Amino acid sequence: MDSENRSETESRPSVPYDIPTSARAYGWMLGGKDNYEVDRSFLLSTLPSFPECVDIARQNREFLFRAVRYLTREAGIRQFIDMGCGLPTDDNVHQVARRFVPDARVVYVDIDPIVLAHGRALLADDASTTVITGDMRDQKAILDHPDLVRLIDFDEPLAVLFLSVGHHLTDADGPARILRTVIDRAAPGSLLGFSQVVADDPARGAAMTAHISGGGVPWQTRTPAEVDALFAGFEPLEPGLVNLVDWRPDPQQPPLAPVDPDLVPYLGATELNKGIYEYGGVLRVRPQEG
Repeated sequence: MDSENRSETESRPSVPYDIPTSARAYGWMLGGKDNYEVDRSFLLSTLPSFPECVDIARQNREFLFRAVRYLTREAGIRQFIDMGCGLPTDDNVHQVARRFVPDARVVYVDIDPIVLAHGRALLADDASTTVITGDMRDQKAILDHPDLVRLIDFDEPLAVLFLSVGHHLTDADGPARILRTVIDRAAPGSLLGFSQVVADDPARGAAMTAHISGGGVPWQTRTPAEVDALFAGFEPLEPGLVNLVDWRPDPQQPPLAPVDPDLVPYLGATELNKGIYEYGGVLRVRPQEG
């Protein structure tokens, strides 16, 4: 095989059709169409026990807009690494960032090959944004990727985003180390955006973990205290690590696309069941004392 054909083959890894993926299921809850029956069936089997999932996904997407707006407009960030970015939909990170900073640079990272295919099509003519296939558990491989090296200047502040992906990092993966890897290399003034699904009741969280991970999607629901423990050495910016609906809420922000009719019955579930929700915020490395 010549190098050109080998490169083309390697850039199109096989798409898993027989197991659900978080990117496709998440995209469906945001109103996206790029999913398969296996994703829809798995989500519909999950929602009777955990109906909050649809609200949670959409609240996280609304948080993305507010967080990126803060990072660009108030914190002066011009470059982003979006870990576990998911499928393109409305108001992706680069689109939000460029509302406020026209020259923002963004590297999207996801393990799902369909994200690579759709992202490359969307960004074909965009020299300041790229999408790479990468496993966020292998931060070294991501940081060494030539497209990231081309776009990200580690001598300037950056934002690294782990939005609604913390629950895909189990304790066995060493999440605290993963979350620090880029920030430890980044210039002063860099910030980290984070969110993950939490449960106030550990027993219900364990049941959620068992169901989702049993379906083939790596998952660990944590309590808020367990998430807080991942961020030793970090300082959350106001209002702290919170339920995302309480992170600088803005009722005037752009609306999301409507959901599929099959998901409509689950809208509003977080108003009735407040024990499972998306938890997170924006953090910086805690300044050294003295």
